[in-house]
Amino acid sequence: MNPLVDRPWSVPVPVLLGLAMVLGLIVLTMLLLVVNYGQIWFQAYWSKARVTFLELLGMSLRKVNARTIVQARIMATQAGLGPDITSRRLEAHYLAGGDVPRVIRALIAAQRADLDLDFDRACAIDLAGRDVLDAVQTSVNPKVIDCPDTSSGKTTLSAVAKNGVELRIRARVTVRTNLQQLIGGATEETIIARVGEGIITSIGSSESHFQVMEHPDTISKAVLQRGLDAQTAFQIVSIDIADIEIGENIGARLQADQAEADTRVAQAKAEERRSVAIAREQEMKAATAENRARLLEAEALVPKSIGQAFRAGRFADLAGTRGGPA
Repeated sequence: MNPLVDRPWSVPVPVLLGLAMVLGLIVLTMLLLVVNYGQIWFQAYWSKARVTFLELLGMSLRKVNARTIVQARIMATQAGLGPDITSRRLEAHYLAGGDVPRVIRALIAAQRADLDLDFDRACAIDLAGRDVLDAVQTSVNPKVIDCPDTSSGKTTLSAVAKNGVELRIRARVTVRTNLQQLIGGATEETIIARVGEGIITSIGSSESHFQVMEHPDTISKAVLQRGLDAQTAFQIVSIDIADIEIGENIGARLQADQAEADTRVAQAKAEERRSVAIAREQEMKAATAENRARLLEAEALVPKSIGQAFRAGRFADLAGTRGGPA
């Protein structure tokens, strides 16, 4: 009797063992997936941000924190950000080193505030090293920057009007983030430097410090019209003069210093002329002494010449010549 013919539905034992092992492995894998990712899967399922167990397993194999990705997608789905924010895109930003939850919270805040910010731009801002959530919050709630920055050690800006009076000014700049220029835009330090330069220039062009004291708003308006927020990551809302103090009279001090310098120059020139006169006097004294010496030398030659004349008999001849006609 052939057992295979008599029992057509029988399967060899090795085949059954193989099938049992395969089924066991499948069941064991499913159990491991359920144990590891069951809570996350159920959370995503009931939040309408469905994700498969294979996607969760792939995240683990790619060294991606599955809980972070799923929670970020749940937040995006519940906030109604749209179906374009998929798990793949969130994984890509996570693997690039981005802060996925912060990006999603920034997108939610931007949507609630009706700001133009999409997922790609938010990811680019985050990867550029900027705090995208703080940028959105600053766009909604403008912040105030002190000018000058107190961390630099200075409390006021020093500027001098045309009449020479120094004014010490402290200003406050209200700015909001410009999301379109946040990538590559200048930071707060540039805003502070530009505003300080504009205030100093405006005060320097004023005829007197009285004009600035009477109408400080003209300075802030003049500075605001210069477009100081160009190529920066911020938009200037207002510039307010918080405090004005009168400093030194720089013009009077400079005039006094100039007068003192002129006096010193005149004294130096007078001293120079005095030195020249003294030198000339000494030269004349030397010339007088030299002439006196020559005179004495000439007077000393007179007796000698007379003696020579006597010895030569010239006086006798001279006397006879004078006496003959007499």
